Amino acid sequence: MPTLEDKLRAGQRVITAELPAIDGGGVAEVGRQLAPMQDWLDAVNATDNTAAHAHASPLAVAIALKQCGVEPIMQLVCRDRNRLALQSEIVGAAMHGIENLLALTGDDVTAGDEPEARRVFDLDGPQLVALASTLAEGHYLSGRPLEPAPRLFVGAVENPGAPPIEYRVERALLKARAGARFFQLQIGYEPELLERFVAQAEDVGLTDRAALITSITILRSARALRFVDEKVPGVQVPAAIIERVEAAADQQQACFELALELAAHALSLPGVRGLHLISFRKDAGIAKLCTQLGLEPRIEREKSLAYAHDSALTH
Repeated sequence: MPTLEDKLRAGQRVITAELPAIDGGGVAEVGRQLAPMQDWLDAVNATDNTAAHAHASPLAVAIALKQCGVEPIMQLVCRDRNRLALQSEIVGAAMHGIENLLALTGDDVTAGDEPEARRVFDLDGPQLVALASTLAEGHYLSGRPLEPAPRLFVGAVENPGAPPIEYRVERALLKARAGARFFQLQIGYEPELLERFVAQAEDVGLTDRAALITSITILRSARALRFVDEKVPGVQVPAAIIERVEAAADQQQACFELALELAAHALSLPGVRGLHLISFRKDAGIAKLCTQLGLEPRIEREKSLAYAHDSALTH
């Protein structure tokens, strides 16, 4: 079965998603959360103490995702671990066949419900990308050999809507030079900012080095949009959008239509290679979104990739 890396290298459009935070229930709970969206997804993020709230570890959830037949993307944040712990997590994940890593600096502890927790931040996001690349080359940061070297496909995050845009593109390029091969971009509600980011990313050669995957969130109400606007750093929701949803007879449907518009716009940009979907609905919102966008289920897209590969071999 082709991996996320195989698909991106082949130029295929991909769909990833965020698994809701897991606090217990074992593999069965992971399977339950996956069920409404699994058929559409090329890979799923195992999050790492999102917004500085403690949950099941990303390594444990990533292993459970594999057991459910889904390719995991294991997130790692620098807030909670020093370089020794980060290296052991990555090498341990590779032992279980977990190759996709998403490197993040991490929200400050003041964003969570245990603000007295001690910050680590021994490394930051770009340095974590470089650390993973070092491990993939067959040695630890100390220079000690690591045999066999883990096979890793390293990603990072960037916010295409936070000014100055030029700085964001340059920072992403720095991460790509350190070894990031894909970016899951922060959610945004101002399409023109995404357009500017993608255009500048193409101009500086970032899209030749790494795949850009745009994040789309499916919310349920104007209140949720207002929360994003007020509480999520670096994300602004225009007042007109909040007012539009607030005035709708069915706010959940209005939020879905908004997500559909943003996703369609993102996919229309030549530098965007896929979508990263985050749903706060308890139904099959992701499946419905993919269907209305005209995207095929994962297995059908994989058949197309296999056919293209076989055709190339016969010519």
